[in-house]
Amino acid sequence: MSAEATNPATPGPVTGPAARWRARIDLRRLGRAALLGPTARDRLPDAISHVVEAHRAHHPDADLEPLRRAYVLAESSHRGQMRKSGEPYITHPLAVTLILAELGAETTTLTASLLHDTVEDTEVTLDQVGEQFGAEVRYLVDGVTKLEKVDYGAAAEPETFRKMLVATGNDVRVMSIKLADRLHNMRTLGVMRPEKQERIAKVTRDVLIPLAERLGVQALKTELEDLVFAILHPEEYEHTRELIVENASRADDPLAEVADEMRTVLRDADIQAEVLIRPRHFVSVHRVARKRGRLRGADFGRLLVLVAEDADCYGVLGELHTCMTPVVSEFKDFIAVPKFNLYQSLHTAVARPDGQVVEVLIRTHQMHKVAEAGVVALGNPYAPSSDEPADGERADPTRPGWLSRLLDWQQAAPDPDTFWSTLREDLAQNREITVFRADGGTLGLPEGASCVDAAYAQYGEDAHACIGARVNGRLATLSTVLKDGDTVELLMGQDPASEPSREWLEHAHTPAARIAIQRWLAAHPATGEEGERPAESAPAPRPTTEALSTEGSSTARPAANVVVDQPDATVRLAGCCTPVPPDEITGFAVRGGAVTVHRVLCTAVARMKSTGRPEIAVHWGGTSECRVTLVAESFVRPHLLADLTEAMATEGAEIVSATVEPPAQQRVRHTYTVQLPDAADLPALMRAMRNVAGVYDVSRTQTQPGMS
Repeated sequence: MSAEATNPATPGPVTGPAARWRARIDLRRLGRAALLGPTARDRLPDAISHVVEAHRAHHPDADLEPLRRAYVLAESSHRGQMRKSGEPYITHPLAVTLILAELGAETTTLTASLLHDTVEDTEVTLDQVGEQFGAEVRYLVDGVTKLEKVDYGAAAEPETFRKMLVATGNDVRVMSIKLADRLHNMRTLGVMRPEKQERIAKVTRDVLIPLAERLGVQALKTELEDLVFAILHPEEYEHTRELIVENASRADDPLAEVADEMRTVLRDADIQAEVLIRPRHFVSVHRVARKRGRLRGADFGRLLVLVAEDADCYGVLGELHTCMTPVVSEFKDFIAVPKFNLYQSLHTAVARPDGQVVEVLIRTHQMHKVAEAGVVALGNPYAPSSDEPADGERADPTRPGWLSRLLDWQQAAPDPDTFWSTLREDLAQNREITVFRADGGTLGLPEGASCVDAAYAQYGEDAHACIGARVNGRLATLSTVLKDGDTVELLMGQDPASEPSREWLEHAHTPAARIAIQRWLAAHPATGEEGERPAESAPAPRPTTEALSTEGSSTARPAANVVVDQPDATVRLAGCCTPVPPDEITGFAVRGGAVTVHRVLCTAVARMKSTGRPEIAVHWGGTSECRVTLVAESFVRPHLLADLTEAMATEGAEIVSATVEPPAQQRVRHTYTVQLPDAADLPALMRAMRNVAGVYDVSRTQTQPGMS
C-alpha cells in the first residue's frame, strides 16, 4: 500500500497533533529495532513500545498479545523490504499503528493496522490472517488492500476506493486505517517526483480529507490539510509559516491574557474547568488571513474550555457571557444539535477592549476526544451489548446517513470514471441538512439539495414518476431548494410511462439523483436528446381556444331553466362566474333588455351593487343541462391533456372550448368550457378531473368581467 513513501521533507505544522506524534516516534530508532528481528515468544518487542504505551493510555486493560503476534508476523513478512528512504519497510505499519493508538483506537484496529500491507506486499494471504487473528482483523486488512493495476489498469485507484468504501459501510475502522496510512505517507512524501507528489496530494485533498472530516477525525484532517497545502501551494504555505513564526516572537499574547481572565472567572464561579490555548493550524490561519486581511494576535488561535459534564458547558457559557463581553453573533450550539460527523461543542467569542475577538470552544473531555478522533474514539462499535438481542446482527452506530447514501449511489455508477468524479463532487458537499418526510420519516441530504434530490433519496428510480411537491404544506416546484427542518411531501404520478426530465439535472445535487436521471436519459436517447419529455419545459401539443371552440363565447350563450322576475327578458349566464345549479344567483339588467345572471359570490356582483345598479330576482327553475367554465391547475407531464379530456368525456361532459397556457415553473393552467347534460353532474366531473395524475386543483372560473 505504501511502498512509494520516502523521507520526510515536506514541512508540517509547528504545533498540534503532528508535533506530538513526531516527538513520540523516531523512525530510525524503530528501524534499528526492526532490523534486530523478532524477539522471544511472549515478550513484547521493543519496536512496539511506543504503540503499547499510547494504547495503554486509552485502554489500560487491553490484551496486548494480538499486537505482539501481529508485529512478529508483519516484521518477518516485510523483512528485506525497504522504503525509498532506505528505512526498513516495517517502520511504515508501525508509524500508522502509532497514529491510531494515539487517537485511542482499540486493539483489533491496531492489530489490523500492523498487518495492513502484508497481504498486498508479502506472501501472507487473507486466509492466514483470518486463521491467526480472526474474522474482524481479516475483514479490516482486506478492506484496505489495493486492487492490482495488472488486473484493473487505470481503473485500479477508483475501484480500490469503491471497494474500500463498501467495506467501510460494514466497518468504519477500515477507513480509520486508510486515513492513518495516508497521513504517514503524506508525511514522508518529500523525495517523490514533484508530479507524483502533486497527484497524491490532489487525491488526498479531494477524497481523504473530506472523508476524515465526515468521520470526525479532526486530528488527521487538519494535518493532512497542512501537508497538502505545503505541496500544492508552497508559496502561500511559506507566507503563512512566516506569519505564524512572527506572531510567536511577539512579547504580548492576547490569547494568554484572555485565558488567564477566563480561569479567574470560572474559578470564582466554582466551575472546574481547563482553559487551553489551541493554536490554529496552517490552513486555518491562511483562511482567516484571506477573510480578515491583516491578522492580529487573537487570530492565530482559539481558547478551548474543557469541563466534566454537559451541564457545565452551559454554566461556563453563562459565566463568560455575564462577566466578559460576548460577541453574540458568534454563538453556535453544537451540543444540542451535533454536526453530522459526531462533533459537539459550544462556540462563542468574547471581545477585548482593544477590539480583538477571541473565539472560544466549550466542551466536555469526552466531546473533545470525539472531536479529535471521531469514529476512532468510539472504540469497537461492534462489541456486544447487554441491551442488544443475541441474534448475530451487528448494528453500526457509526454509519451516518451520508455514508448510506454514498453506498447506494456507488452501485449505480456505470464506470470507474463516473464513480471517481461523482465521489469527489459528493465529498465536496460538507454540510448536511435534515428534511422531514410527510409520512413521519426523515431524509438526510447535503446542503443545497432540492425536491428532486429528496424524491430520489426517498423513492430511488421510482422518483421518475414524481410530478411535484409540497414543502411545509405549500405547493412547490421540484427545483425548490430545501432548508434544514423543512417538511416535504412528494407528489407521485400513477402513469407507468412517467419519465424524468433532462432539466431535472440542473436541480439535482446528489449523486443518487444525477446518476438515476442520467441512466434513464442514456437508455432513452430519442426522448432525452430531443427534449420531448416536458416536465419542466413544454407539455404535449397544446390546443388553443380556436382549435377546440365549437360555439364561441360562453358569455353570450342562452341560460338553461333560469326563471327571471321580468317578463320577456332575454337571459344570459355570466362568463365571469359561469353559474350552474344549485349556485345562489342574482341578475342585473344590461343593454337591450337582457338580464345577465351571476353567482351571488361573484366579484362582479359586489362591484355592480356598489355603483347602485339594481338587482333582478332570478332563480333556478329546475336542473337540466348546463354550461360551465373550469380551471385545472397541474404539474407538467406527458399525456396530461389527453388524460384530462378522457376523464371529462367519461363523465359525460362535452368540451366546448379549451385553452392551455404556456407552462411556467413546471406548472400549467388549463381552462375548459364544458356542456353537461345535468348540472348535478358537476361535482363528479370536478372530482374526476382532480383524480388525474398531476392535477392538484380544479375550480370554477373567476375571470374578471369587462362590462356585464
